[in-house]
Amino acid sequence: MSSYIERHAELYDLFYADKPYAREAAFVSERLVEAGARPNARILELACGTGRHAFEMEKLGYQVVGTDYSSGMLACAARTKQRARSGVEFLEMDMRRLEVGGPPFDAVVSLFDSIGYVQTNEAVLQVLTGAHRHLRPDGVLLIEFWHAAAMLRSFDPVRVRRFSVPGGEIIRTSETSLDVARQTASVKYTIIELADDGSARRLEETQTNRYFLVQEMAAWLDRAGFEPLRWCSGFDVARPIDSDTWHVVAVARRRG
Repeated sequence: MSSYIERHAELYDLFYADKPYAREAAFVSERLVEAGARPNARILELACGTGRHAFEMEKLGYQVVGTDYSSGMLACAARTKQRARSGVEFLEMDMRRLEVGGPPFDAVVSLFDSIGYVQTNEAVLQVLTGAHRHLRPDGVLLIEFWHAAAMLRSFDPVRVRRFSVPGGEIIRTSETSLDVARQTASVKYTIIELADDGSARRLEETQTNRYFLVQEMAAWLDRAGFEPLRWCSGFDVARPIDSDTWHVVAVARRRG
């Protein structure tokens, strides 16, 4: 499992600058309160990346601890935390091996399909049982995952995006291939930084992420000790989940 190493981590917020983090955080908050979490709940975020969701959750009154295994992503989060004078705590940690001290959390959250990075059945169960262990009785789990139906039907083999930056341009190419038997998508990123002075810099990174069926994830949640409460088509409670649903948000309650 490896993603967003060094320079790729530094460019992450540029690549996802148009992601509606505040709206998504508000949606998460609504689902947590709906499931019984307190408005000022203590939240553990798995695979928090550069902390953009965590900072938005903090603005809504939550106490947030964010974990990620990428030191580069956490370095970006630390710089934003300092500028914002935020109280979010960040820990470098693999979500397959969670060990966060302090009292149990009211909620555990994992967004942007991050659970798929662990790929294997054993690892998915490790993540979910680790989340269960860190929650208080009746605590809430909210996870977003890649939806198998949309991936198998409509994935885009090649995508190219261009980003204007001071002093030049960045071109990012994404080449996707599927391993249907393993239920994984491997995305090869090629990033070329073109400077106005004619110089260029190139980096490549391949990320592999698993996609899931809804009933499959329901079985994993049940096995890990959770009761599913709601399945959402992305960050929308009104739209039904269908073959055009790329991301599913699951809300579950800890049993026992």
